[in-house]
Amino acid sequence: MLKRKDMLGLIDTSAEEIDEILTLAAAMKAKLRAGEKKFDDLAGKTCTVLFYENSTRTRTSFEQAAKYLGATTVNIAAATSSVAKGETLVDTGKTLDAQRNDFIVMRHPMGGAPYLLAKTVKASVLNAGDGMNEHPSQALLDMLTMREEFGTLRGLKVAILGDIKHSRVAKSNLFGLKKMGAEVTMFAPETLIPKDVDKLGAKLCVSREEALDGADVVMGLRIQLERQQAGNFPSLGEYAAFYGVDEKTLGYAKPNAIVLHPGPVNRGVELTSGVIDHERSRIEEQVLSGVAVRMALMKLLNEYRERNC
Repeated sequence: MLKRKDMLGLIDTSAEEIDEILTLAAAMKAKLRAGEKKFDDLAGKTCTVLFYENSTRTRTSFEQAAKYLGATTVNIAAATSSVAKGETLVDTGKTLDAQRNDFIVMRHPMGGAPYLLAKTVKASVLNAGDGMNEHPSQALLDMLTMREEFGTLRGLKVAILGDIKHSRVAKSNLFGLKKMGAEVTMFAPETLIPKDVDKLGAKLCVSREEALDGADVVMGLRIQLERQQAGNFPSLGEYAAFYGVDEKTLGYAKPNAIVLHPGPVNRGVELTSGVIDHERSRIEEQVLSGVAVRMALMKLLNEYRERNC
């Protein structure tokens, strides 16, 4: 069982905890597939979704997860809240705590912001992405999708290509996959590779072909133009030609390899349309995995709160 009030990152989440989350998420996903959408695990609880950055998939899946579990859900956009008037994160947290929130789901452009909020509030904080740091629930849904496909994560070779430097998804996947016994290879322009990422356990490759060779999973990452300064690569066309994945380069992976992407996808840049719509693509499958994982996280955190708070 989880040994924490909050889910802030996978860097300090154990393999046992990850396995528990994925096992429960798989059961939740099976129920969703069967058409079940009404549960009472969080009946009487309140979940506030607080986003300081734009989002579609993550925000709506957290909202759905909370509602399916029976919680009352409040959605706050920072641009239309007191944040726009200068309210600090700590003061926002104190306000939400005074309103007796049980869960706060937060996305913030600054790395570490959810950790600060978690220290401030009694509510369970779920990190929905903090700057260039982590996005734990995205990595968990990626791992759930992989595990359902292959039955295990141990021994899988996962190739991650794209804007690794600015990607919180890449970091959380690296932390989680290594703990679960998978091999992680990475490939990107040198300007988009974070310093010392190899010391965290990633194998840096010198070509797409090396990264994809024998891969079980091919994961593309969005080129995050909003996060980077100009000059990281000459053009999107050149990036696609030398670093993107098309059906030909996908052939270097195993015949049964699956394709993942956290979305939204820049078609023709990270992945061609042929790869996105390929029979081995599991990008749409990731979306349902996301709702199930977030349901599992809230259920397990609620159980922790009931035992310890």
